[in-house]
Amino acid sequence: MIIHLDLDCYFVSAERTRSAYLKGKPVVVCKGTDHSIFSTEDTKSVMTERTGGFNSLFQHERTWKGFDTNDWKKEFIDNQGSVHGIVIARSYECKPYGIKTGTHLSDALKMCPNLVVVQGDHLFYQILSGRLREFLQTKIPVLEQYSIDEFWGDLGGWVEDEDVYDFIAALQEEILEKFDLPMSFGASSAKWIAKLATDFNKPYGITMVPKECIIDFVSPMSIDEFPGIGKALSKRLGSYKIKTLGEVLDSAHMLQSWGRVGEDLIRRINGTDRERVNPNHDRKSIGISRNFTATMDRNEIKRRVIILSRHLSHTISKLEVNPTTYSFALKYNSGASSSISTTIDRAFSETLMRHIAVETLIKIDNLPRYGIHSISMSASNFTSTAKPKTFSLFDQDDDQKSRALGEQVTKLRDKYGVDILRCAIEKG
Repeated sequence: MIIHLDLDCYFVSAERTRSAYLKGKPVVVCKGTDHSIFSTEDTKSVMTERTGGFNSLFQHERTWKGFDTNDWKKEFIDNQGSVHGIVIARSYECKPYGIKTGTHLSDALKMCPNLVVVQGDHLFYQILSGRLREFLQTKIPVLEQYSIDEFWGDLGGWVEDEDVYDFIAALQEEILEKFDLPMSFGASSAKWIAKLATDFNKPYGITMVPKECIIDFVSPMSIDEFPGIGKALSKRLGSYKIKTLGEVLDSAHMLQSWGRVGEDLIRRINGTDRERVNPNHDRKSIGISRNFTATMDRNEIKRRVIILSRHLSHTISKLEVNPTTYSFALKYNSGASSSISTTIDRAFSETLMRHIAVETLIKIDNLPRYGIHSISMSASNFTSTAKPKTFSLFDQDDDQKSRALGEQVTKLRDKYGVDILRCAIEKG
């Protein structure tokens, strides 16, 4: 049987492991400006292990000095008294107030006057997630980390089906005892049904869906509850007046005419997909992004682009992959955004990454009258023996030299930190 494990409101739960004051209170974890990465001073950064779909690998260390109810104000209230920040996680106690992920902090404070605000600490969350994964690997023979707070496990040949509930209940209790982290579980014969079962009974629930009960379990559920149905597919199904998963199964003949998308969806919903728990995922993309107080200064934006490209380049070099597609995005204080993806068949180097980043982001900055408050960049479409590419012969010599230099730079940064070598413009 396959089990799905999901930490309940993880970022809040993680904060509660180091501050009992937060327990039982309406708590939000908010995302603010990363002051460390854009500092002109050297700062200590840590490259963490990959945690499933959680994309960022580089995090800057923060000193934990205990929880202070007023600390958040330094980060999220500016000199004019305006409140900034976005809710990235909220406790179950926030639910009656209507606070959701993505709610602006200023709105959340109005919705819940006694709200407790915490500034996010992603390095801490990743380290704690890694510790939990190491523990789970001693309990579950085949474990897949899907995201920073979600896992799948295959118990086939390890735990008999009739003993799965007792196994889960004991594991759930042990995780709470060892890590002080509440976790919900789902179990079924199929991977995506197990995930759906977890969401059915949160927080701190256990839901078992035997193979013969799958159709009855999924049929009354809304299509939006199924983890494999995104906005585009939901809209497409809605255009046919399909609202429940049962109606999706009743429309199987039509969905099969949609090709692989429809066929895969039917198999996932009826539990016949046979997708295995995969402990070794190939990374499909690497990205980095930062929000900050909006600025009109395009020289400062260029400086920040170069800093982000340096961090992303070091990550790419450490993972020893060669991307050929690069994506970039800017967000403006007007609410508008601008983005683009470009494919370049060349051997990767930091020099190439920096050149592409600067040139592309200048190109897509089409609203010069507005301040920019967010920069994002990512690299994907990696070459491999199974997916080879022929690189440009015209740039081969330069790329080889840049790559050789980059290897030496990576060694230096490994030893002395990612800030040890910077471009002159980064010093401001």
